[in-house]
Amino acid sequence: MIPSNGSRSAGIDRDQLARYLASVLGAGVEVLDLRPLKAKGDEADDPKGFGYGVPFEVECTVGGVSRSLVVSRTRPVQGFGHDYPADRAWQALYGHAAYNSFPRHARSLDVGIVRDSGELVSVSDAAEFFQLVEKVDGILYWQDLERLLEAPLRELDVARAEALGRFLAEVHAVKRDEPTLYQRRIRELVGHGECLMGVLDSYPHPYPWLRPEVCEDIERTAVSWRWRLRNRAHRLSRTHGDFHPWNLLFREGADFSVLDRSRGEWGEPADDVAALGVNYLFYGLRSRTAEPFRFLFCTFLETYLRESHDREILDVLPLFMAFRALVIAHPLWYPELPDPLRVRLIHFARRMMIDSQFDPGDVRTLLETP
Repeated sequence: MIPSNGSRSAGIDRDQLARYLASVLGAGVEVLDLRPLKAKGDEADDPKGFGYGVPFEVECTVGGVSRSLVVSRTRPVQGFGHDYPADRAWQALYGHAAYNSFPRHARSLDVGIVRDSGELVSVSDAAEFFQLVEKVDGILYWQDLERLLEAPLRELDVARAEALGRFLAEVHAVKRDEPTLYQRRIRELVGHGECLMGVLDSYPHPYPWLRPEVCEDIERTAVSWRWRLRNRAHRLSRTHGDFHPWNLLFREGADFSVLDRSRGEWGEPADDVAALGVNYLFYGLRSRTAEPFRFLFCTFLETYLRESHDREILDVLPLFMAFRALVIAHPLWYPELPDPLRVRLIHFARRMMIDSQFDPGDVRTLLETP
């Protein structure tokens, strides 16, 4: 179990601050005083008891000239979409551009980061950010599934489905007591630009297979699901966030690596189970007989349920399965799918939205033509 007070924020050292300011302002800086920022009149009782920012005033000389500056950081508090350092980085980067494009606004001079060492570093001229990641060898798992559309099932295919179920059970065994993070993940599933509402908005409208009134019905039902699920914070677990066959690389046997962890470090286990599980069903819909994908789906899910002892996940899966099915049905993400298959995926998503529990024994019905 990870404690809820896991957030940390590097302190700011006066000497480090002076060096940083000198590099930004192009002149020697002496820091005379650091103190919490108070505007005139702040001595009176302030009815506002909380704010996102943590500003402090820097009294200094720059090239021998007295100046007063303000350094502001977003409070590292759980909730409000500020849970992760990347969230707080967005606030600073956004503010730097937004302040300086608005009339009469206090001017932003720079945006920077505080390293673990205490060093302050400017990033204000960054146009884009990037990651440098090591290359991992292997064959993407979707190629295994694609091969099974024509080739017979191997023992290795079964072993790999079992390995993925066991892996997720081990990953999800790490829990955290932080209700706001769980509520955030459920809220984002409904309203985030990469999740249900964002995906529905990005469909070409009008779209014959997903009319606006159907989208509205899906969204209304999703909001009901949100309020049904948001109090299950005991389920908050370490998650991957995008655990699908295009992010899984297999080598010899059942040895594999994982790519592109997404949407935060903590979430609902059903997110990962649905991301992979729906792809077994997707390939089953593409197959003439639904096999061996139905069998692999049941193998994966039964392994996960056995290893995790999490039967409650069946109460949560439908909403996540619906979201994933709507992504696969999307003409942008999967442009070559025939329309009848898109219709079946959308039908499956709508079916999931009205089911109160996922029934593993109902997989045959789920793969039938509507």
